[in-house]
Amino acid sequence: MPEWLLPIAEAARQIKGSDLTAFLPPEGSNPRRGAVLMLFGEHDGRGDLMLTERAHDMRSHPGQVSFPGGTIDPGETPIAAALREAYEEIGVDPAGVVVFGTLPELWLPPSNFAVTPVLAWWRDPHPVEVASPDEVHEIHRVVLEELFAPDRRIAVRHPSGWTGPGFLIGEDHDVILWGFTGGIITRFFDFLGWLPPVAEPPVHELPSYMLAEYQRRVDDASDGDEPDSLDILDPDERGGGS
Repeated sequence: MPEWLLPIAEAARQIKGSDLTAFLPPEGSNPRRGAVLMLFGEHDGRGDLMLTERAHDMRSHPGQVSFPGGTIDPGETPIAAALREAYEEIGVDPAGVVVFGTLPELWLPPSNFAVTPVLAWWRDPHPVEVASPDEVHEIHRVVLEELFAPDRRIAVRHPSGWTGPGFLIGEDHDVILWGFTGGIITRFFDFLGWLPPVAEPPVHELPSYMLAEYQRRVDDASDGDEPDSLDILDPDERGGGS
């Protein structure tokens, strides 16, 4: 691995689940389990991270940016599941990937889903492409120093009132990375000391295509109350969520 990845590997060994989230799987919860792949590579000599953007017309989590990943099949380890899903979704060859760590399992209470982030180095990069346009809208390889730049840092406000950290990615810096994935990136790299503080990041509202699922739940709610915003942030069976 390149030297710039060594602090990331060390941080993965030291970090606790409570450093990443307030929600950890309690005893007796028997959660569904999934894994996502945090795949680090290099672009023009600079470290980057692989992300996928879900199709904008999906019923669940439309347009949300996530790590490749999905449900752990019976008999699989989190590492095997993360590698398999990355291959199935965007064609990453697991033979060219070196896994160097995992983060603590993170729990999403509304869906009782527990997700293990798997950290890996893309030793032998190759062209990747969307395997299923019905699921993936676009692939983003995001240069870390650009992702952490102050002008890419935002706060994201959900209609339910929840506000959390986010980032602007994409060629035109107009794709919002937020929620579950945005939270992992924010807390992990803040723990690492790589994320410069931003005093008052601009607040962005979510685009309408990202809110289709939430609006449908509001419309379907029998008591007229809005659904818990956390339920919009959890990963579905594909695993990445937001």
